[in-house]
Amino acid sequence: MAKSVVILDYGSGNLRSAERAVARTGVDVTVTSDLAAAATADGLVVPGVGAYAACMAGIEALNAGPVIAERVASGRPVLGICVGMQILFESGVEHGVETKGLGLLPGSVTRLSAKRIPHMGWNTVDIADGSRLLAGLPEGGRFYFVHSYAAQDLDLLRDARVTTASHDLPFAAVVEAGALSAAQFHPEKSADCGYLLLSNWAATL
Repeated sequence: MAKSVVILDYGSGNLRSAERAVARTGVDVTVTSDLAAAATADGLVVPGVGAYAACMAGIEALNAGPVIAERVASGRPVLGICVGMQILFESGVEHGVETKGLGLLPGSVTRLSAKRIPHMGWNTVDIADGSRLLAGLPEGGRFYFVHSYAAQDLDLLRDARVTTASHDLPFAAVVEAGALSAAQFHPEKSADCGYLLLSNWAATL
């Protein structure tokens, strides 16, 4: 039987393109706000676009935080994408306002220290040793980024496998911490390299 994946619908995220991209890996995909389904699926994808505070408001309105945290604690795979990655951290700071995150990863998401904001377009990555999500990535493989904020205090993530990218300065592009995985770029917009990451993640379910 194919593994089951839920893409969490909490009012934010590029849901349909994410659904199509994940389904290409051969898993059964459901887009839903049903927390029981999110809790019991083999894999859970937490998408996210737009503002950190708005995404957290959607998560809180659905009361999805405890479900995500329980999955991670019990070793059931979760994949955060873009702002869905960012809200996994302890907090996010936008326009001088700090918003509490889910606290599943240490540190805060802050504005990129770069001349050009947002960071938009294709970028290579510096793959973490032992990365499962990026195993088999061809040399020079690139991913599609659209963001102005990122996790940049990499020292706090020393207990995880952290693949970095640079936009003037390095930031966390992929984080792998046990059952919890996260990508700052959009795998669903990253052609074959994005499909590779999703396939590698699906293989862990």
